[in-house]
Amino acid sequence: MAADRAPRTHRYEVEVTWTGNTGSGTSGYRAYARDHEVAGVGEADKPVIAGSSDPAFRGNEQRWNPEELLVASLSQCHMLWYLALCAQAGIVVTAYRDRPVGAMTETPDGSGAFADVTLRPEVTIADSARLEDASGLHEDAHRMCFIANSVNFPVRTEPRILAAEIESRSG
Repeated sequence: MAADRAPRTHRYEVEVTWTGNTGSGTSGYRAYARDHEVAGVGEADKPVIAGSSDPAFRGNEQRWNPEELLVASLSQCHMLWYLALCAQAGIVVTAYRDRPVGAMTETPDGSGAFADVTLRPEVTIADSARLEDASGLHEDAHRMCFIANSVNFPVRTEPRILAAEIESRSG
């Protein structure tokens, strides 16, 4: 994580396969399912992600849609940076949960874009004396997040930091 390192390029490859041909392909807008699968490529034996479109666009609500996966990706990236930064700072995180929310605006022509995403991490740390430090690391995690740095809409963070000893007394 040193700033003096030369830039490196990382490649990510997945396979997306449409599984929604109900017999007549895309012969009409209502003639096909939006179901698809996202799989890893190569030797990694990762679980397949069952995908579809948002139910508002004739998708299967039992499957993940790309919009949900984008919001999840932002949350995951922030969390992973936050945990690493806490470990480096000697802050012991004992629990982390986020319930992020993203808003997408659809335009009259049917296209659209995300307006914003708000991350709402709830973090429990072991030492109440480090609450302020732990809170401040969310700004650093946001600044470092690869995914947040790659989107063209605001990503806000509304963290809630708890100390384990405080939580155990109230629970």
